[in-house]
Amino acid sequence: MKLHNQKRNSKQWFVIPAALATVVTLAGHVSAQTIQTPLQSRIEVSGMSGGSQSSSCGFIANTPSQVLQVTEAFAPLDIRVTSSGDFTLFISGPNGFNECVMANNYDQGVINAPGLLNQGNYSIFVGDRNGQSNPYNLSIEQK
Repeated sequence: MKLHNQKRNSKQWFVIPAALATVVTLAGHVSAQTIQTPLQSRIEVSGMSGGSQSSSCGFIANTPSQVLQVTEAFAPLDIRVTSSGDFTLFISGPNGFNECVMANNYDQGVINAPGLLNQGNYSIFVGDRNGQSNPYNLSIEQK
Protein backbone atom coordinates (compact mmCIF):
# COMPACT_ATOMS: atom_id res chain seq x y z
CA MET A 1 0.00 0.00 0.00
CA LYS A 2 2.82 2.40 0.75
CA LEU A 3 4.36 1.92 -2.73
CA HIS A 4 1.01 2.73 -4.37
CA ASN A 5 0.80 6.07 -2.50
CA GLN A 6 4.35 6.97 -3.53
CA LYS A 7 3.51 6.42 -7.19
CA ARG A 8 0.40 8.57 -6.95
CA ASN A 9 2.36 11.36 -5.25
CA SER A 10 5.11 11.22 -7.87
CA LYS A 11 2.53 11.70 -10.63
CA GLN A 12 1.34 14.86 -8.91
CA TRP A 13 4.85 16.27 -9.14
CA PHE A 14 4.70 15.94 -12.93
CA VAL A 15 1.32 17.67 -13.13
CA ILE A 16 2.32 20.74 -11.12
CA PRO A 17 5.36 21.73 -13.24
CA ALA A 18 3.38 21.17 -16.46
CA ALA A 19 0.55 23.38 -15.21
CA LEU A 20 3.03 26.04 -14.07
CA ALA A 21 4.77 26.00 -17.47
CA THR A 22 1.42 26.51 -19.19
CA VAL A 23 0.58 29.50 -17.00
CA VAL A 24 4.03 31.07 -17.57
CA THR A 25 3.73 30.55 -21.34
CA LEU A 26 0.27 32.12 -21.45
CA ALA A 27 1.40 35.06 -19.34
CA GLY A 28 4.28 35.75 -21.76
CA HIS A 29 1.96 35.75 -24.78
CA VAL A 30 -0.18 38.87 -24.72
CA SER A 31 -2.47 39.58 -27.61
CA ALA A 32 -4.03 42.94 -28.32
CA GLN A 33 -7.67 43.45 -27.54
CA THR A 34 -9.75 44.48 -30.56
CA ILE A 35 -11.52 47.81 -30.24
CA GLN A 36 -14.35 48.81 -32.52
CA THR A 37 -15.49 52.15 -33.90
CA PRO A 38 -17.32 54.36 -33.29
CA LEU A 39 -15.20 55.17 -30.24
CA GLN A 40 -17.07 56.81 -27.37
CA SER A 41 -13.85 58.02 -25.75
CA ARG A 42 -10.11 58.00 -26.33
CA ILE A 43 -8.41 54.59 -26.08
CA GLU A 44 -5.01 54.52 -24.37
CA VAL A 45 -2.53 51.64 -24.36
CA SER A 46 0.99 51.43 -22.91
CA GLY A 47 3.74 48.99 -23.75
CA MET A 48 7.29 48.57 -24.97
CA SER A 49 8.29 49.55 -28.51
CA GLY A 50 10.17 47.32 -30.93
CA GLY A 51 10.25 43.58 -31.31
CA SER A 52 12.07 40.77 -33.06
CA GLN A 53 10.30 40.94 -36.43
CA SER A 54 12.07 43.05 -39.06
CA SER A 55 9.71 45.11 -41.23
CA SER A 56 9.79 48.07 -43.60
CA CYS A 57 8.93 50.16 -40.53
CA GLY A 58 11.73 48.99 -38.24
CA PHE A 59 11.55 46.14 -35.78
CA ILE A 60 8.04 45.29 -34.57
CA ALA A 61 6.50 42.71 -32.26
CA ASN A 62 4.90 39.51 -33.60
CA THR A 63 1.52 40.71 -32.32
CA PRO A 64 0.10 44.22 -32.74
CA SER A 65 0.01 46.77 -29.94
CA GLN A 66 -3.66 47.33 -30.78
CA VAL A 67 -6.22 45.96 -33.24
CA LEU A 68 -8.84 48.39 -34.52
CA GLN A 69 -12.03 47.36 -36.29
CA VAL A 70 -13.52 50.25 -38.29
CA THR A 71 -17.24 49.59 -38.77
CA GLU A 72 -18.30 52.70 -40.67
CA ALA A 73 -17.42 53.67 -44.26
CA PHE A 74 -14.90 56.34 -43.19
CA ALA A 75 -13.74 56.91 -39.62
CA PRO A 76 -11.89 60.16 -38.76
CA LEU A 77 -9.25 58.95 -36.32
CA ASP A 78 -6.26 60.47 -34.59
CA ILE A 79 -3.58 57.90 -33.70
CA ARG A 80 -0.82 59.25 -31.47
CA VAL A 81 2.29 57.64 -29.97
CA THR A 82 4.68 59.12 -27.43
CA SER A 83 7.99 57.41 -26.74
CA SER A 84 11.75 57.90 -26.95
CA GLY A 85 14.47 56.62 -29.25
CA ASP A 86 13.88 55.85 -32.92
CA PHE A 87 10.33 54.56 -32.52
CA THR A 88 7.91 53.99 -35.37
CA LEU A 89 4.17 53.66 -35.92
CA PHE A 90 3.13 50.96 -38.40
CA ILE A 91 -0.53 50.55 -39.37
CA SER A 92 -1.54 47.61 -41.56
CA GLY A 93 -5.08 47.27 -42.88
CA PRO A 94 -7.37 45.95 -45.58
CA ASN A 95 -6.68 46.06 -49.33
CA GLY A 96 -2.91 46.37 -48.88
CA PHE A 97 -3.10 49.47 -46.67
CA ASN A 98 0.26 50.00 -44.95
CA GLU A 99 1.37 53.24 -43.33
CA CYS A 100 4.68 53.82 -41.60
CA VAL A 101 5.47 56.98 -39.65
CA MET A 102 8.92 57.33 -38.11
CA ALA A 103 9.92 59.59 -35.26
CA ASN A 104 12.36 62.37 -36.16
CA ASN A 105 14.45 64.99 -34.38
CA TYR A 106 11.66 67.58 -34.61
CA ASP A 107 8.64 65.70 -33.24
CA GLN A 108 9.78 65.90 -29.57
CA GLY A 109 8.87 62.27 -28.90
CA VAL A 110 5.41 62.35 -30.48
CA ILE A 111 4.11 60.73 -33.66
CA ASN A 112 0.69 61.97 -34.69
CA ALA A 113 -1.14 60.20 -37.53
CA PRO A 114 -4.56 61.73 -38.16
CA GLY A 115 -6.68 60.52 -41.06
CA LEU A 116 -9.73 58.74 -42.41
CA LEU A 117 -9.71 54.95 -42.27
CA ASN A 118 -11.96 52.82 -44.46
CA GLN A 119 -14.08 50.01 -43.06
CA GLY A 120 -12.00 46.97 -42.02
CA ASN A 121 -9.53 45.62 -39.48
CA TYR A 122 -6.27 47.45 -38.76
CA SER A 123 -3.22 46.19 -36.85
CA ILE A 124 -1.25 48.92 -35.11
CA PHE A 125 2.38 48.30 -34.14
CA VAL A 126 4.80 50.52 -32.22
CA GLY A 127 8.23 49.57 -33.52
CA ASP A 128 11.80 50.78 -33.38
CA ARG A 129 14.21 51.36 -36.27
CA ASN A 130 17.22 50.09 -34.32
CA GLY A 131 15.64 47.12 -32.57
CA GLN A 132 15.65 48.90 -29.21
CA SER A 133 12.81 48.79 -26.72
CA ASN A 134 11.39 51.83 -24.93
CA PRO A 135 8.15 52.49 -23.06
CA TYR A 136 5.40 54.02 -25.19
CA ASN A 137 1.88 55.38 -24.84
CA LEU A 138 -0.53 54.89 -27.74
CA SER A 139 -3.82 56.76 -27.95
CA ILE A 140 -6.61 56.47 -30.52
CA GLU A 141 -9.36 59.05 -30.67
CA GLN A 142 -12.26 59.40 -33.06
CA LYS A 143 -12.96 62.98 -34.13
